[in-house]
Amino acid sequence: MKRVFGVKKDKEPPPSLNDASDRINKRGETVDEKIKRLDAELARYKEQIKRTRPGPAQEAVKARAMRVLKQKRMYEGQRDMLYNQTFNLDQVAFASEGIKDAQQTMTALKSANKELKGMMKTVKIQDIDNLQDEMMDMMDVSNEIQESLGRSYSVPDDIDEEELMGELDALEADMGMETESDGVPSYLQPDKEPDLDSELNLPSAPTGQTAMPAGRSSTQAEDELGLPAVPRASLRG
Repeated sequence: MKRVFGVKKDKEPPPSLNDASDRINKRGETVDEKIKRLDAELARYKEQIKRTRPGPAQEAVKARAMRVLKQKRMYEGQRDMLYNQTFNLDQVAFASEGIKDAQQTMTALKSANKELKGMMKTVKIQDIDNLQDEMMDMMDVSNEIQESLGRSYSVPDDIDEEELMGELDALEADMGMETESDGVPSYLQPDKEPDLDSELNLPSAPTGQTAMPAGRSSTQAEDELGLPAVPRASLRG
């Protein structure tokens, strides 16, 4: 059967936008190269026209320059047409990419919407409100417990605050007077020891030599207090 009818050939896929754009760009580059060569040839003819005198030779150069100029104009028209085709292909490609992006965005949004719906089924506003109310009640109970534990047992409830303020002001005034007089509060000053000598009215010890009575030799021994020394014989009795 294959020998009779032959084998069906697979059709080639149609060219994509990128393929068509690349092909047109290559043609445009080829046309640009031709236009550059024609520009160089025209510049050479212009120099020849300047150097030659009016006459048949100059007319021949002008004719060749006119032919090159016509070719240049034709290639420029083709280049403009190729540029327009490339521009149209780019616009179509941009539109196609935009549609693909929109499709991906819609797919992502649908997936996210489905996921959010599943999550919202597990979360309820009423449950959140109830949880918040329970937390507020627990905080109130905690504050009451702290206040109860911080209550003072030794302070009576019927204390007059104005009387306490009066005592505090008087205490501050006394402390201010002591500080201004001595510079140091009385409760910080050292204790003063009593003067025992003034209380017993004892005579003060002599500080110098005592006067010698008349008729007593000055060579008599004296003790450490400046008094006549007692003879040793008298001590024996």
